Formats: sequence, structure tokens, C-alpha cells
Amino acid sequence: AVVSTQSTWGSLLEKCAATSMSSKLIHRQKDYFSKLVVDAVMTLDEQTLPLNMIGIKKVTGGALEDTELVPGVAFKKTFSYAGFEMQKKNYKNPKIALLNIELELKAEKDNAEVRLENVAEYQKVVDAEWNILYDKLDRITASGAKVVLSKLPIGDVATQYFA
Repeated sequence: AVVSTQSTWGSLLEKCAATSMSSKLIHRQKDYFSKLVVDAVMTLDEQTLPLNMIGIKKVTGGALEDTELVPGVAFKKTFSYAGFEMQKKNYKNPKIALLNIELELKAEKDNAEVRLENVAEYQKVVDAEWNILYDKLDRITASGAKVVLSKLPIGDVATQYFA
């Protein structure tokens, strides 16, 4: 009878990973890296997170043994804006707003032509754009989100609003 336990399964995976690292530059540290790789894979939920969700962040300097598994999310983008230094850098269990909308004042993706007869009509359009932006910002704030991430641009007005 074959008894399958989590530790037996992990040990088997580590041996497989070590075998694939035998010819790589890291072959001298294959035991260390095979455990690291298996730990990374085992942290994923097989139903919802694919293997390509594991990323490698290269940091200049240090030894190979300084490599560590950091569970969580890493961002490639550098955050820099007015007041960044003053913002809190660590949050424990924050609400995160994941958006696919622009939070800035600029022309829409699709070109549109609006013909206006006078300055008052133009001002109404500008005011409407500002109201739409502030409505979005108010809703995000009301949600209780402490971190806002968007695929699309987050402009200066939104950044200052959240600061």
C-alpha cells in the first residue's frame, strides 16, 4: 500500500526539482532552490492560481543563498508622486480596490466630437467630467479601500485626493 502524505509528496517534488537544476548555474545550491521552488508551488491554490503567478524579482548584489520566498504580491512599478514619502508603506489586511478604469481627466480612448455654441456649454462639459471623476473617487473612498490598483492610469488629481 502506498501512503501519500504532504511531506512525502513535497519530498518527491523537491527531488524532481533538484534533478532539473543539476545542469543549471545553481546546481551547487540545488537542494536549497528545489525546496524554495516546491514551497512556492505549494503556496498556490490549484483551483484559482496558475503557476505563472509565481514571479522572480532579481535584486543586484548578495549571494544566491540570500534568495528567499516572499509570499504575497510584488509590484514592478515604482510608486513616486507628490507626498509619497508621507504615505503609510505597510498595511495589515487592507481592503484593496482592483480597478479597470481611468482615474484622471483626459480625452477618452475613442475620439468624440462635441460642438458647442458658447463658453457656458463648454463649462458644463468640463464640470460634468470633474463630477464624474470625483464621484468615482468618492465611491472608492466609501468602499474603505486602503490600496487602489488599476490597469489604467491613476492621475494626479486622484493621487492627491487619496493622499
